[in-house]
Amino acid sequence: MLDRPTPEAPTVFPAPAGADLAAQALAWLGRLRGERRLSEETVEAYGRDLRQFLLFLAHHHGEPADLAALSALTPADLRAFMARRRADGVESRSLARNLAGLRSFARHVEREGLGRAAVFDAVRSPKMARRLPKPIPAPAAIEMADPATRADEERAPWVLARDAAVLALLYGAGLRIGEALGLARAEAPTGGQDALTVTGKGRKTRMVPVIEPVRRAVEAYLALCPHPLPGAGPLFVGVRGGPLSPRIIQLTVERLRGALGLPASATPHALRHSFATHLLGRGGDLRTIQELLGHASLSTTQVYTAVDSARLVEAYRAAHPRAR
Repeated sequence: MLDRPTPEAPTVFPAPAGADLAAQALAWLGRLRGERRLSEETVEAYGRDLRQFLLFLAHHHGEPADLAALSALTPADLRAFMARRRADGVESRSLARNLAGLRSFARHVEREGLGRAAVFDAVRSPKMARRLPKPIPAPAAIEMADPATRADEERAPWVLARDAAVLALLYGAGLRIGEALGLARAEAPTGGQDALTVTGKGRKTRMVPVIEPVRRAVEAYLALCPHPLPGAGPLFVGVRGGPLSPRIIQLTVERLRGALGLPASATPHALRHSFATHLLGRGGDLRTIQELLGHASLSTTQVYTAVDSARLVEAYRAAHPRAR
């Protein structure tokens, strides 16, 4: 798969900071892009977290922070930042990610031999209630990936087929939306192809099986698509022939939610959750599901055992005469 061009790295860190700290912030972001090969979205999120923290410090201490000030921070400073973020309505999950980004920067500074900001290890991340993914019922998930469900919309047949093919890959192969839209035309699962190599988070590759309904959906889209699709170009394109935006698929799912009476939790990513949950419910083992989803840790996949157990308890309470 061809790498997509990444935006040009900034030459000035856009936050109040001493020259030494600002230079290391840019070096850290460059390392995340280069050595660690994180996605541009992740690098931007980490940079945003650091900017927010430096803005807070400039206001909190009355002057921009430098590397010496960073090393001199106390737990009280960090707790004040967390309290400020809480007051701004930031939830525990986002706050934990903020701290993870700041810890990553602190480790970079320490590796460069420029000081040690031990405060980031001294303060614990906020506790988070574990949220169970909410799968979409199998009949509804199948309908979402059927272009006939949207037959009453005034849209070109190839657009309906395109959207259905993307959703078929999310539900039928467990792909993330970025993974599906990142496929090149040459990688399209068609004909006798029964497996697909997917590039996921951290640019790790994995092999996923392609079932016949998914192949048929992709083939139907290719048969109708009016745009030339060179092998190295994107498989899924917009109405003008450029790469398809994830937002288009998100809007498609919003319309399908209304048509099928689904809750707001029915998102493109929920189709991936549904893939895993429905596999587990049909006897799939966790290790296999972990590999299919591309999870680095089995503990990430184990959340689906709780989902399946919750579903069974719900069914029991609804159906068993002694459960009321």
